[in-house]
Amino acid sequence: MYVLPSLFTAGNIAAGYYAITQSIQGSAAAPEFFDRAALAIGFAVLFDGVDGMIARLTNTASDFGKELDSLADVITFGVAPSLLAYLWGVRAVPVAGYPHLHDRMVHLGIFVCFLFLICGASRLARFNISVNPQPRNPGRPGKKYFVGMPIPAGAGVVASVVHFENGSPIDDPRLSVVWLCLILFTGFLMVSTWRFWSGKEISLGQRHPFQLVALIVAVGAVIALYSEYALIVVALGYLVSGVLARLAYSWGQKKRRQASTTP
Repeated sequence: MYVLPSLFTAGNIAAGYYAITQSIQGSAAAPEFFDRAALAIGFAVLFDGVDGMIARLTNTASDFGKELDSLADVITFGVAPSLLAYLWGVRAVPVAGYPHLHDRMVHLGIFVCFLFLICGASRLARFNISVNPQPRNPGRPGKKYFVGMPIPAGAGVVASVVHFENGSPIDDPRLSVVWLCLILFTGFLMVSTWRFWSGKEISLGQRHPFQLVALIVAVGAVIALYSEYALIVVALGYLVSGVLARLAYSWGQKKRRQASTTP
């Protein structure tokens, strides 16, 4: 066990545990608890990226660290966001006026949020056992791309939407249905074989042009000052990027098939 990367993994677990405790206390009268849960998941995404980077830079990667990291991801990016998604987007919908619909929505919400959790856990299991995985829309295979949406990004979608609303829960059953569709689609993307950018070609141990450093600082400043808008743009933009890459590949494949059959 190497202490330095494990400390960041422990921070990841702590953030997930904190997010769970805050979600349970959240309500329409106390939306700040939902917002704190969302921010905790956001910080956990940062911890998750840093622990792997530190392990690679200090040559302290180990099998123990990989297993601990996966267990941390299940808690922080699986259990915590699925619970937040249910409590914020389904259970908090007012009962008055929709008693029967509310009961059905609660059961549907429990099921859909559980699917999100099981999709995330399956995504992690597939990642751990895969050797040189290839996305179905390959384009440029290699370490630059993940096969399927990574679970921290899926959790980031949930957290960014909750934070964009400053924790104020959904109060309309129609919006609750839209929310569950987003949760279900995000879960599908995690277990899909679609291509998502990994960012692993960027290494802090190598020389980089000043423009890249300035860009990273600028993005960090924008997130710090306008986190509600910046985080939802980043999270949903990443989701859409994988969908667009898949559509572009399907469109190109169709064009190539038509060209090959044309005399």
